Amino acid sequence: MPIICWIHGWAMHLDAGRHIGKDSWLVTGISILLFLGFLAAAGPFLVPHDPYDISFSPLRPPSADHWLGTNDGGMDILSELVFSLRNTVIFGVTAGTAGLVLGVVTGLFSAWAGGWTDQVVMRLADIVLAIPSVMVLILVAAFFQPSPVVLALVLAGLAWPTTARGVRAQALALKNSLHIKAAQRMGGSGRYIIARHLMPELFPLYLINFAAKTRMAVFMEASLAFLGLFDPGEKSLGLMISYALQYYYLDIWSNWLMPPIMLLSLLIMGTTFVTISLEKMFDPRLRKTV
Repeated sequence: MPIICWIHGWAMHLDAGRHIGKDSWLVTGISILLFLGFLAAAGPFLVPHDPYDISFSPLRPPSADHWLGTNDGGMDILSELVFSLRNTVIFGVTAGTAGLVLGVVTGLFSAWAGGWTDQVVMRLADIVLAIPSVMVLILVAAFFQPSPVVLALVLAGLAWPTTARGVRAQALALKNSLHIKAAQRMGGSGRYIIARHLMPELFPLYLINFAAKTRMAVFMEASLAFLGLFDPGEKSLGLMISYALQYYYLDIWSNWLMPPIMLLSLLIMGTTFVTISLEKMFDPRLRKTV
């Protein structure tokens, strides 16, 4: 029975799924993310060297043994690049998932509880939205120097209100629908209705918000690492760019500076294409009229 209810919720949006193959931006974004996801997952097992190995000669040009050369510390740039991509992706997915879960739980609870509880939760969301996330992350990273996972959770704690407000608005509209009223009259508890009806029917919102929050988290991680606020022992695309720029006067732009910039750009572009395409797919107001 629970599986049937979830399928019923998703079936309401199957018509949008028919347009996936027709949306070139969505296909492009998914293709980019699949490629980068594979590189982040399998790349560390395929690279020829340990990214922390400093036994090589520093600042060597690309060669058969080091396809992208070595950096100023004598580490293989290709190996460092792959591990940096993996860490950046892990940070983005962690922050995106945690922010999504907090926002969905808070939004559903606020919509279903209603009354003063709803007002308190939404005012709290407004307060959190007014806090500049960048400044908080900079202060936390500078003074406490937490691990990337902790910093990702801090970012999620600042990013949940946008998801909560969107989920709450859609849940309030569904709350007064006929099938929800029928479930209540048949004795369905609030927990049952939320889990079996509201959550499945809001599934498209989860995809959109997860993609948007992951994109934001990737950009934040790269920015903090570029500013030197991450542990220098943690590989990061932003940290690679920062170190490479210190040697801009050398001929390293093609093998050291550009690769992390290209991977970071592709990661942000892929999530942006997916986010925009999903918004158009599931929001009728954004669809092009023929």
